Amino acid sequence: MLRVAIVGSGPAGIYAAEALTRNGTRNGDAVVDVLDRLPCPFGLVRYGVAPDHPKIRSISAALTNVLEHPNVRFLGNVDVGTDVSLAELDTFYDAVIVAFGAAIDRRLGVPGEDLPGSYSATEFVAWYNGHPDVAPDAFTADVRSVAVVGVGNVAVDVVRVLAKTADDLRVTDMPDHVLETLDRSFVTDLHMVGRRGPAQAKFTTTELRELGELANADVIVDPAELELDAATEQLLATQAMARRNLEVLHGWASREPTGKPRRLHVHFWRRPVEVLGDERVTGLLVEGTRLDESGNAVGDGNMSTIEAQMVLRSVGYRGVAMAGLPFDERSGTVPNAAGRVLLDGKPVSGRYVAGWIKRGPTGVIGTNKKDARETVTSLLEDAPLLPRAAIQDGDGLVRLLAERGIRTVSWEGWRAIEAAEAMLGAERGRTRARITGRDALLRAALGSP
Repeated sequence: MLRVAIVGSGPAGIYAAEALTRNGTRNGDAVVDVLDRLPCPFGLVRYGVAPDHPKIRSISAALTNVLEHPNVRFLGNVDVGTDVSLAELDTFYDAVIVAFGAAIDRRLGVPGEDLPGSYSATEFVAWYNGHPDVAPDAFTADVRSVAVVGVGNVAVDVVRVLAKTADDLRVTDMPDHVLETLDRSFVTDLHMVGRRGPAQAKFTTTELRELGELANADVIVDPAELELDAATEQLLATQAMARRNLEVLHGWASREPTGKPRRLHVHFWRRPVEVLGDERVTGLLVEGTRLDESGNAVGDGNMSTIEAQMVLRSVGYRGVAMAGLPFDERSGTVPNAAGRVLLDGKPVSGRYVAGWIKRGPTGVIGTNKKDARETVTSLLEDAPLLPRAAIQDGDGLVRLLAERGIRTVSWEGWRAIEAAEAMLGAERGRTRARITGRDALLRAALGSP
């Protein structure tokens, strides 16, 4: 039996487990342990997708089928690199696939970015999804205006959640402390700021259209910012989604505000120059932009200020290094060839990567399936030559972690968390409510008071 450890239980890691158990190896079936530093599986499907998007979240049903395969075991609350090293995993596994994604956000690189009130959208999304690493009081409702820098789907999620009322979101499993904060919200104006034009925006049309359907917010677009140069007009001939996005934006630009409680301003052709404020954020200084010959946004010298007491940057994700793996600081990925980890251009025996840490933060959830299959294909080709683990004992790692005081969460433990969240929701008249803190999750998983 080929024993494989997969680090990370998001889509990339689970699709890798699916590929391994579906294909097996020439020497027999593979047995797979999927490790995650959190007590809960599914990665960004649980902690990155907005709670009011249940259709996208429903992918967890397919991922569940993989984790319930008899040759797959989930081990949560295991932080590889802290609780156990990659080198120690080699004692128990013939190969290791690292699939922990891109854990941090990219920065704006402007003065004032670290002022109180300036955050990454990654932090905000984790907060409203009840991520155990984010404190319940990390965000407050005492701001009138919020500027979100970025025009991708994450930025759209953020402004949509801020534009909705707590009652709108009570039908979801959003944590109680988030609903309470949103219920006290003073927000009247939301600004979504793009460095380039509407044709270059990264949001999908389905996500974009939802903003125009908000019961609590008018969407405001300046028609002048939708004008395109001849080169962009030609480019649009091959970009169906960008054409659909422009149709939606033109529709909003042609209608008058109806006096809803909140206003969502969509800005293009502006880049952040400085986050303003002394003790905390008071605004965002932006400069007008245009595209140069290479399609990059360059400043035109025209400055303006967006009033804001909170700034959220949503300009992409970035991978982080793990001890024992080579890392490319420029790309934020692990050097690899078809998933085989490379050190000085040569494959590292038994080391593989999948997902964002392999290719960078690109694609959608389904992109990870093809990506994982490529990595597993490489692993299976290498299988006859892999050195076998010194300890071929399925419970060896669990015993080692127990000796170190690490309480691992099994699949049954995750099911216990699900049941506890359903019970919590029923107590509050909701279908489900999130359990947030790590200690509370562990108590639910392990059945301790």
